[in-house]
Amino acid sequence: MTDKGFDTVRTAVIANKVDGIVREMTNTLLRAARSAVINSARDFSCAIVTADDELLAAAQGIPVHIVGAQLQAQAMRTAHPELREGDAYLDNNPYVGNSHAADHTILVPVLVEGEHLFTAVAKAHQADVGNSIPTTYHAAAKDVYEEGALIFPTVKVQSDYRDIDDVIRMCQARIRVPSQWYGDYLAEIGAARIAERRLKELVAKYGVGQIKQFMRDWLDYSEKMMSKAIEGLPAATLYNTGRHDAFQPYLPDGLEIGVKIGVKPEEGLIHVDLTENAPNVDCGLNLTEATTRAAVFGGIFNAIPANVPKNSGAFRRVLIDMNEGSAVGKPRFPHSCSLATTNVTDRLINCVGAAFAQLGEPYGVAEGAVGVGVGYAVLSGKDRRTGEPFVNQLCATANGGPGSAHADGWVTYGVPCVSGLMYRDSVEIDEIKMPIRYKHLRLVADTGGAGKHRGGPSFELAYTPKADPITVIYPCDGQVSPSRGVAGGGDGHTAEAWLEKADGARTRLPNTATIVLKPGETIHGFDASGGGYGSPLERDPRLVLEDILEGWESQEHATSTYGVEFITTEDGLAVDVEATAKRRADLAAG
Repeated sequence: MTDKGFDTVRTAVIANKVDGIVREMTNTLLRAARSAVINSARDFSCAIVTADDELLAAAQGIPVHIVGAQLQAQAMRTAHPELREGDAYLDNNPYVGNSHAADHTILVPVLVEGEHLFTAVAKAHQADVGNSIPTTYHAAAKDVYEEGALIFPTVKVQSDYRDIDDVIRMCQARIRVPSQWYGDYLAEIGAARIAERRLKELVAKYGVGQIKQFMRDWLDYSEKMMSKAIEGLPAATLYNTGRHDAFQPYLPDGLEIGVKIGVKPEEGLIHVDLTENAPNVDCGLNLTEATTRAAVFGGIFNAIPANVPKNSGAFRRVLIDMNEGSAVGKPRFPHSCSLATTNVTDRLINCVGAAFAQLGEPYGVAEGAVGVGVGYAVLSGKDRRTGEPFVNQLCATANGGPGSAHADGWVTYGVPCVSGLMYRDSVEIDEIKMPIRYKHLRLVADTGGAGKHRGGPSFELAYTPKADPITVIYPCDGQVSPSRGVAGGGDGHTAEAWLEKADGARTRLPNTATIVLKPGETIHGFDASGGGYGSPLERDPRLVLEDILEGWESQEHATSTYGVEFITTEDGLAVDVEATAKRRADLAAG
């Protein structure tokens, strides 16, 4: 214990217990949910928020989900000032704290002896929320009305631990596969109630006073850790830009993103200015306040070499300026935010993280692969095996992660907003749940952005209907603007998609598409890859050799890009040290 009364042991023990409660919530939701996007892909997050609306713990929550949890808890308290034991609230309001309408969030206020101490939060991406088309990613929606999703602004769905049937029936009447949605709803309620039970047990063990002291201490400690990490950075003003691909006819020139970052080590602060970005656009690509904040924090945490708790204490040391009515900022009703968790968010995460590479090694990170493409498509139709309609999202792809000062890009990265925290689908489970058949899934050599640490490679896949037509909807990005390398690293590979007819003829598909895939036809997707960090000529030749032996690189590409020459010995392929030194010197001079 310090002389100021901060009990380090107590704080560490309770922090781990609270983190364990979030993990138990996560396990409950993963095992109990009905839809594949939740129980296979793990597109959900859980968190615990304090009674005064500070994010306390999120364990392995996806940043784009949990950074806004405290905003949702605040909205709940504003709309319902008299919280009661047994209440539960449903929120998916993108204009006041939520990520986007597809993320249904259950908030349960945890009361002990009548006092509100915590809010348990379970958020899950739904396969369908009643959009006007069968997908929760409606890129072409000019406003929330055309998007069509049912919006629930912290609506009470349980009172005295019992469902309020009116709200449940509204959802079941509008959502295309109501039994699937209701199963997911019950899983979220179960996860939040598990947290309620465990938090009450925690308070019973330590007492209300000690728990309140812990919350203050843990958030203050996290703030000090973040401040210390910033104090170790060079003072600088960083500028960076990014660009989302054109989306015809809504964004014929694409969407440019700009950030200005003031690193102020003497104050232990980072100031991020987003006020120079464009106003809201008339399609579904607008960010929400929650996803804007999540993107900034995600980019910063990726870029600084520090292990800091991810909670509201750490958030206090980052100031974010954003405009209301901006595509990168706070949305103005009724602009659609259907894709707020993905496309522009991914570009903003990349933009912030890559900006820190301007400080030099070991700071910053290259850009990770973007593009919610064919492998992330929402599929719908009628399954003749059951005679029932189906709607579900695939998460069968990989997308290459960014190279950093410390490591190569993660192979199964996903996209920047996910950063490896979601799971990839099982081929067999997908083929059981939906009437499709995969033709192939494979990583592609020579595609990762070259660098001292290379980006993760591209991924290619193809699938076809088993018997009846299915609708395929995806809102990809990255076919034009690649994920960029930093500090001399190479850019990643761009994305592609194409349709193969029954006769083998192929047609290139645009970034964003809605197609009816007929029996005998195949849709192909080629993911973007991650950018590289540092000069390829600085990559350890032994790592280049390992890449060849493991199939990440071809020998020809390794020699032309990394300047590594090889010889064949009795033990197999080996690096020719002298020839490599000469070739690299020639490439550097050239």
